[in-house]
Amino acid sequence: MSRDGHTIVGTARDSSRIQQAAIWTGGTEWRLLGSFAGSAGPCDASLSQATGVNRDGQTVVGFAYSGCTSAHAFRWQESGGMVDLGSTVQGRPSRALGVSADGMIVVGDQTTAEGFSQGARWAGGRQELMTGPEGPAGSAMAANHDGSIVVGRVCVPASGRVGDQSAWIWRAQGGLTCLSAPRRLVSPGPPILVEAAATSDDGQMIGGSHGIGVDSNAVLWIAGQPTYLKEFLQANGLPNAFRTWINTGTITGISPDGRVLVGWGAALGGFRGYMVILGSSRVIP
Repeated sequence: MSRDGHTIVGTARDSSRIQQAAIWTGGTEWRLLGSFAGSAGPCDASLSQATGVNRDGQTVVGFAYSGCTSAHAFRWQESGGMVDLGSTVQGRPSRALGVSADGMIVVGDQTTAEGFSQGARWAGGRQELMTGPEGPAGSAMAANHDGSIVVGRVCVPASGRVGDQSAWIWRAQGGLTCLSAPRRLVSPGPPILVEAAATSDDGQMIGGSHGIGVDSNAVLWIAGQPTYLKEFLQANGLPNAFRTWINTGTITGISPDGRVLVGWGAALGGFRGYMVILGSSRVIP
């Protein structure tokens, strides 16, 4: 959603029931964005998906298909339409998952030749891949206002340190560093992932999740220090916060000043969204 709430992006079905990237700016109709120019066709029932929009609603990002043989990240604007951001690995897909508030920087991932979704950042259409302490870092999920800060998931892939559970933050001045989980969890089988999915403009407040799929709990990194959202709130004046919930899921958005958080989790009656408004101090006592 754009910052003023007037533009929402996602997917909508066309008259043939094919899902397309779409924009809503009011009323009852969604504007369909189609796919890349030429002979691009859907893969099964999906042609394209919009995953993010910038501050003023003028830049939309996502990924689009050309049949089931390829999927590429895109950047869309009214003046130029849908621009294919391409793939730097022959025959492998790329995806755009977020965009800076000014619309200049696109973030997402590029599938490597080995099949790993490596974090990517596009500036001026040029792709830069994210590399962690032991090789490729995972998908880039969000950027700050000018793209000088990017956050993402999986700092060290499974082929790296055994049992590593960390997300990451990248700064234009300083490069990429890992963000540890509040504590290490043990999985009976599937890998446990840590994802940083949202950041304040200064990178001092980062939100995301820790767990396996929908069985995850929201995590806050405050000045780089991790804490579970539920534990943080209960220790800071809200002892009943999320007490009856099954889990707190994930934080999906943070306001520029880091004081408003939104996300979703599993309540007793089903999955529900939530909003948390923090006080003026963001320092953990």
